[in-house]
Amino acid sequence: MPLSSQLLENAVDQLATLPGIGRRTAMRLALDMLRREPHEVYRFADAVRALREHVQYCTVCCNISDKPTCEICANPGRERALICVVEDIRDVIAIENTRQFKGLYHVLGGVISPMDGIGPDDLNTRQLLARLTNGEITEVVLALPATLEGDTTSFYLNRKAAEADPHLKVSMIARGISVGGELENVDELTLGRSIADRKPYEQSVRR
Repeated sequence: MPLSSQLLENAVDQLATLPGIGRRTAMRLALDMLRREPHEVYRFADAVRALREHVQYCTVCCNISDKPTCEICANPGRERALICVVEDIRDVIAIENTRQFKGLYHVLGGVISPMDGIGPDDLNTRQLLARLTNGEITEVVLALPATLEGDTTSFYLNRKAAEADPHLKVSMIARGISVGGELENVDELTLGRSIADRKPYEQSVRR
């Protein structure tokens, strides 16, 4: 039924567009905003607006950043010869929380999915292959979802990595993660062990 305030209705409609937010939850959030002090609501709105207008993508790894180069890529203490390839920023956060990986990352921005019309050229694969040809990288860790699309992407990247540098080591995280699972939903202990016990890509595929 229509609400008593069109302004409230508009706010609920917009909040309900967020993933995982139904209209009942959107209503609670909107009413909570009304109970807050004006400066709190303005601070919230400014943070969302600044995120949308000013967030950048790292020119090296394609991770989100406040600067042209993200803090991970700019950190001299990271192992620069080791790259972990992930689907998106949530996977970087998940792996970083394990504190088991000390190398760099490369965010693909998705996985190959012919059914959805997503091919290699729609991802950040060109930037990755450019990094693999500079002679500084010795190992690439494929930390992609254990799904058909993730495996297709891993197969493609393994082949392209061999073309870029035949001596390059390509490994993938151990499949302690259930097939069909997403990294963001895996507990930190399992994910950390998967990173630490990674195996060569070819060996993992043959199992």
